[in-house]
Amino acid sequence: QVIVSDVNLLKAKKQPIIATNQGYLYTALPETAEEYEKIIVCRHEPEATEEELNILVDHGVTVKDVRVEHLVYGDVRASIMVSNRQEVKAFIQQIQQANAPYLLNLDESGIHLHTISAPREEQLIEAEQALKKAGFLVE
Repeated sequence: QVIVSDVNLLKAKKQPIIATNQGYLYTALPETAEEYEKIIVCRHEPEATEEELNILVDHGVTVKDVRVEHLVYGDVRASIMVSNRQEVKAFIQQIQQANAPYLLNLDESGIHLHTISAPREEQLIEAEQALKKAGFLVE
């Protein structure tokens, strides 16, 4: 409880800390590191979530979050922060163990957004092309 309280104080002071399914993450990048970021729109059944995430991380992409538009709450956003298959597997297992619904279930169409990032812009482009080929990307 002390840690949660301290982290909330740091967040209130605008420190770049987010809560993930793997704990807290300090998201500030070193000044020399370049990162490309993009928001993509996807649609698929909940059962295809692992496949979608694996396509992205297999291209060297980090999936930062998932967002859906809820009729009552507006934008609902959750941190994912996965960048390799092991993290994807752990994320899916946590969802299953908690019997938690995927956020994409909040939108009847299954449409959801992801913030993705990568060290090279080409990785984002290649990941999008792979999602399109799999039928997950909404254009």
